[in-house]
Formats: sequence, structure tokens, C-alpha cells
Amino acid sequence: MVKTSDEIALMRISGKLLASVFEMLDRQELDGMSTLQINDLVERFITVDLAARPASKGQYGFKFVLNCSINHVVCHGVPDDEEIVRDGDIVNLDITLEKNGFIADSSKTYLVGNVSPAAKRLVRVAQEAMWKGISQVRPGAHIGDIGFAIERHAKKNGYSVVREFCGHGIGREMHEEPEVMNFGRPGTGVRLREGMVFTIEPMINQGTRKVSTEDDGWTVVTNDRKLSAQFEHTIAVTGDGVEILTLRHDERLMSAGVA
Repeated sequence: MVKTSDEIALMRISGKLLASVFEMLDRQELDGMSTLQINDLVERFITVDLAARPASKGQYGFKFVLNCSINHVVCHGVPDDEEIVRDGDIVNLDITLEKNGFIADSSKTYLVGNVSPAAKRLVRVAQEAMWKGISQVRPGAHIGDIGFAIERHAKKNGYSVVREFCGHGIGREMHEEPEVMNFGRPGTGVRLREGMVFTIEPMINQGTRKVSTEDDGWTVVTNDRKLSAQFEHTIAVTGDGVEILTLRHDERLMSAGVA
């Protein structure tokens, strides 16, 4: 659960490389691409340009390097050559990367073309909820503090929080202890210690928090088919706060008051 400084240094490398994957995607025109084309683009970038391994491929029998979740798909969307990203969509890309034996995990919800004001607001609040959770991280704090901050922000803005999926410890394995729920009570749950590394990844729904898994065994959707948005970072607990290992350049100002 707790990583050494040398292990965190290696995870920092994985996180920086993963951040560069999203920065590459930021330069792409996603409108008109199939989700399988996005998957293949990311796979080439990770394996060829970064000389790293896409950690999701083969994990639990999954055949792809990322999850691509559009509009009412909450998470675990499966890339497909017939599924096309269209103008007005919101699409979450959830990607993992392993380098030197350590894994980083991050996701971002993209606004494609002319997105409705309601969808933009949902995506903004989902990102803010992640930052609210990250802001709670410091030695001596509790896992419940993170979840409470996330859910409070979502509910204040009229949204619901998915409860079936959560953040998780990460390192040599993609999923380690502890589980980091996106709801909770302050002062409850695992007490945070310097050297812990885990993900924070709220999934925020426009309507009901209730979700279902489709027949493919992977794709999770909102029961009311309203929109869902997600953001995720891999973070490390430091001696006096938090380090965001997967931080992207475009987020430096957002993180200034946190890290």
C-alpha cells in the first residue's frame, strides 16, 4: 500500500508519460473518428513513441488499451470500429500506462465540437469534483474525507455520484488497496499516510446515480440514459499534502491551490 521514495520516483515517470498521451489527444480532431481508431492511435503512441506498455490491454481479459465512454456511458466503454464520435458528444477516455514495472491511471472527458451548455456544465462540475477530492489528501486525513467532498460538490450542483465504481490503490498492480469511494463521511475510512498512491476518479451523472452493465459485460450506462462525466488522476500522499503524478500541462493553474 505504501510506496518507497524510489518507487514513487518510478511512478512519477509513468504518470508523466501518461499525461503526454492526453496532451497528444488534445491535439486530435476526435469528431468523425471511431472509438477503435482512437484506441489504435493511443496504442501506437504508448508503445512506439513512449516505449511503454498499455496496462489495460489483457487486464481481466480486456482486449483494448483504453475505455471510450460516450454520453450516457459511465465507464468501461469498449472501442469499436462502428462507433463514431460525433459533434456534440462528450467522451471519456480512460487510459493506463506501465513503465519500469509501475502503472499510472488517468481519464479525461472531452467536449467534441458544439457541445450543449448542459453537457459543458456537467463536465465542468465533474472535473471540479475530482479537484475537491484531491484537495482533501494529506497525511492524517481519511478516505471518507475525499468521498464526502466529491459528493457534496456534485449534489450542490444538482448531480448524482455513481457508487458502484471508485478510485483505487495503484502501483505494480492496476488495482491495489485502498478503495477510494466517491461518497463518504468525514473522518471515516482508511487514514492516509505518506507514500500511499491511489486514484481519485469521480463519475458524475446528470440524472439518477443508478447504472447498469450492458450485455458485453463491460459497458456501464446510466439507467435513465442521461449524460455522465468522469475525470481521474493518480496521486501520491506526500509529507505535507499531495502530488498529482498524472498532471497535464493544461492543469497547472487548476492544481496550484491543491498540490
